[in-house]
Amino acid sequence: MTMVTLERHAEFALLILNRPEALNALSFAMLAEIGALFDEVASWNDVRGLLVTGAGDKAFCAGANIKELRNRSLADQKAGAELGQSVFAKLDALPVPSVALVNGYALGGGSELALACTFRIASPNAVFGLPEVKLGLIPGYGGTQRLPRLIGEGRALELILTGRNVKADEAERIGLVNAVAQGDLLEEGLAFARRFSRHGLLALQFARRAVQRAQDLPLHEGLRVEADLSTLAYRTADAEEGMAAFEEKRKPEFKDG
Repeated sequence: MTMVTLERHAEFALLILNRPEALNALSFAMLAEIGALFDEVASWNDVRGLLVTGAGDKAFCAGANIKELRNRSLADQKAGAELGQSVFAKLDALPVPSVALVNGYALGGGSELALACTFRIASPNAVFGLPEVKLGLIPGYGGTQRLPRLIGEGRALELILTGRNVKADEAERIGLVNAVAQGDLLEEGLAFARRFSRHGLLALQFARRAVQRAQDLPLHEGLRVEADLSTLAYRTADAEEGMAAFEEKRKPEFKDG
């Protein structure tokens, strides 16, 4: 059985972690496969967004394969962390936004994969957690960096240092997820993605890049980045079309140029 599958749903790509018998837990081979599929999505010029989910209804991804992590050298352990980080970082570099559709458990590396996506939609039975501290470890695939950027340092430290799980309703309340699905998770995820997919990809890319840089720069430097990207946006054909459509009181027809 293929560990990860990639499908098309209309204008979107859908990546499915496909090890339901193991709660879609991550192996190193699976991480490499995910990375290769992220690269494939990046090469598609007609896709408007990427959805990421897990097979079955029990787990989005229950984390790493603990047996695979034992009895390895320090160099191998560091290389493993860097592999997970580099694979998940590909989501930031995608030309399109990504949406994690979290069905069931998203623990450890599973939470870190969801955090690396642009947005997160949860099923009512979703459970998030970074339980590494319970094993004498800490998150290694980006959790200590992305979680505080998303929900703030205080809340992030509480979740990471206690290792406690967060259910869907609390995850929505603290800003860990954008919404909790009330019906079919995939259909609601597609509907959510269509809220941004109708816009030009260049504007979406510029906006994502500006917000991402805001996490790393002092305000005055971030404002300079915003001014530069805003100026570039004005030079696109999509900007001309968007402003013309506004004046002519019609819907714009963006061409991603």
